[in-house]
Amino acid sequence: MPSRRVRLAAAAGPLAAAAIGGLATDPGSDWFRRLDKPPWYPPAQTFGIVWTAIYTGIGWAAGEVLARTRGEERRSFARAYAANLVLNTAWTPLFFRAHRPGLAAVESAVLTASAADLVRRAHRVSGTARSVLIPYPLWTAFATALSAEIARRNRAA
Repeated sequence: MPSRRVRLAAAAGPLAAAAIGGLATDPGSDWFRRLDKPPWYPPAQTFGIVWTAIYTGIGWAAGEVLARTRGEERRSFARAYAANLVLNTAWTPLFFRAHRPGLAAVESAVLTASAADLVRRAHRVSGTARSVLIPYPLWTAFATALSAEIARRNRAA
């Protein structure tokens, strides 16, 4: 597959995850507004700003790795990347639609491990791709802590 098509295909994944996540997010719901959130909960606009940058980086870095690899190495990264995007997409419906912050926290911990694995895999191929991906597991680790704290504060919610 030519490099340009590989890069475009890699960028499509985060776009899809962002679109699905955007549709599932409902911070205006009565349920969400009633949640007891910790004082370190960021301002609402933070999430859109951070996720836009992270999704852009994920798409670029994955395209870089996929364009520079071949054979089993490419297939292995592509599988890990696809699994990561499924995990990424799953958090929002778990939290906002199923109203399960505890389950969302567990899912986010798995997502964090998956994102760290993408950093590890990218490191073998491109130091730049690795560096671009580093904020991803850091942010999802923060999301894990935030989800867990919301779950703890709202056990009866």
